Amino acid sequence: MTDLFSELHFPRGSAMPNLFMLAPLTNCQSHDDGTISDEERHWLTMRSEGGFGAVMTCAASVSPGGLGFPGQLGIHDDAHVPGLRALADEVRADGAMPLVQLHHAGVRSPADLIGQQPVGPSDDAESGARAMSIDEVRALVADFVAAAERAERAGFAGVELHGAHGYILCAFLSPELNRRDDEYGGSLENRARIVFEIIDGVRATCGPDFVLGVRLSPERFGLRLADQRVVTQALIDSGHVDFIDLSLWDCFKEPVEMEGSGRTLLDVTTDLARRTDPQGRRIPIGVAGKLHDPADVERALDDGADFVLLGRVAIAHHDYPNRLRADADWKPEQFPLPSSHYSAEGVSPTFMEYLHRSFGRIIAD
Repeated sequence: MTDLFSELHFPRGSAMPNLFMLAPLTNCQSHDDGTISDEERHWLTMRSEGGFGAVMTCAASVSPGGLGFPGQLGIHDDAHVPGLRALADEVRADGAMPLVQLHHAGVRSPADLIGQQPVGPSDDAESGARAMSIDEVRALVADFVAAAERAERAGFAGVELHGAHGYILCAFLSPELNRRDDEYGGSLENRARIVFEIIDGVRATCGPDFVLGVRLSPERFGLRLADQRVVTQALIDSGHVDFIDLSLWDCFKEPVEMEGSGRTLLDVTTDLARRTDPQGRRIPIGVAGKLHDPADVERALDDGADFVLLGRVAIAHHDYPNRLRADADWKPEQFPLPSSHYSAEGVSPTFMEYLHRSFGRIIAD
């Protein structure tokens, strides 16, 4: 069995003190201008106080034209830096690694929220998005790099590029959503080009100890499992990323493209050649997807993951790692739970409203 409270070393930067990372969770608690609110900072620092080895923000917008939801945290303007610095300082003081997830919603940006037509790699009739010009694609690369530089300036240990869930980078990877015929479309290499250009830009701009991760999904939004495995392996082999975060929806289900195979999605997506750095450390892969009980965490680590990202159960238990460290037999509460439970866990009325709207089945009243 893996020691859940052993350090996790990345090729760059400091070690994560245990194998628990807070998943990036939408919460709608920021101010309309993207500056962080006291409620959002409190929600996140409760998790660093609760023992999570790394605390990642919700998806933070790299461009005002790429917002995905109201009350979204911003990192597209220098005005966002002071509030982010206060958050990073508090998370570090608790002994956790502070991380920012960098995000552009792309075709999933609501037009009424951003005040303009959303954009994507190609025209998209379902969302009403228009195709980006090649100059806009290059500007988007620069936006991601500038956001990473702001995160470093604010004192964060690193950033994660959100390349999953149909958002802009995921849309470029998808052969269904990306029908371009220029250097950013067509072949898998071309569709993945934007991701690698952002990575190169971050490496050229930020310091040598700045941690850089990438979140990917293997399914949905027109993604192909085989393609996603190739991209994941290429990221590992590049030597320019420090961790991979696989958002699997359900770690232990069979892949849609391999129904009846008997293999889990976690097994298929982590069964890769793990490159090691000069110190012999391999590029860690973390997984998220319906991990709830400690037994789920143990199984994920035994089956190939190097660390876990906890989402909904971390909303219910801000101190999941600390409780488990104190009592190896501890088990979290089962959903649904009353609103009063979430309020005690740092969930503000705004966040509660979002949970009711999007994940009502986890709330009992």
